[in-house]
Amino acid sequence: MSWILLRRELLLALRRPMDALLPLGFFVVAASLFPLGVGPEPERLREMAPGVIWVCALLASLLSLHGLFEPDAQDGSLDQLLLPPHSAWRLAGVKALSHWLTHGLPLLVVAPLLALMFGLGGADLGLLLLTLLLGSPVLSLLGSLAAALTLGLRGGALLNLLIVLPLAVPVLIFGSGAVAAQQAGLQVAGHLSLLAALLLATAAGLPLATAAALRIAVQ
Repeated sequence: MSWILLRRELLLALRRPMDALLPLGFFVVAASLFPLGVGPEPERLREMAPGVIWVCALLASLLSLHGLFEPDAQDGSLDQLLLPPHSAWRLAGVKALSHWLTHGLPLLVVAPLLALMFGLGGADLGLLLLTLLLGSPVLSLLGSLAAALTLGLRGGALLNLLIVLPLAVPVLIFGSGAVAAQQAGLQVAGHLSLLAALLLATAAGLPLATAAALRIAVQ
């Protein structure tokens, strides 16, 4: 059943390619503007690269949150997906996974190009990709919860931002801080461990919370 739901979400995403391309375009354009604004000094660009790429990835992932459950709610398919033998937590988990596959994973593909533009070396680039791999699914899980909480509300897109941004601060700190620590010659195992712990905690708990929010929203 999970594979059927995931296949459905991926097929719907293929039919709406602009939904994934717009956040990706924002990610590239926003990150590319920073060297123009702060100057071309290589050392300065290397120092700010982890924070810039992480902030842009966070904002890009938020652009598509309002469409996670809203289209299904409008056409009535959400009510059907929540009926037995379907389970709300499975739907919530699949929605978060499909969001990461269609919006988070493309950011990881493009991130090396932006990192090279900022002058990051091979080791720093590899660590940056590892932090994005651990942290970007957390953003999708947080976003699915926010989308469920604001389902059907006027101004839901803005409310999504207000909900997710404070919750995503630890991911942003540990993700960008790991690369900054490596650049300073410090240990990065603590940052990576905390990112992995956040991923495991959110993967275990947030689908259940999202499922409860979906049941409340459709009642």
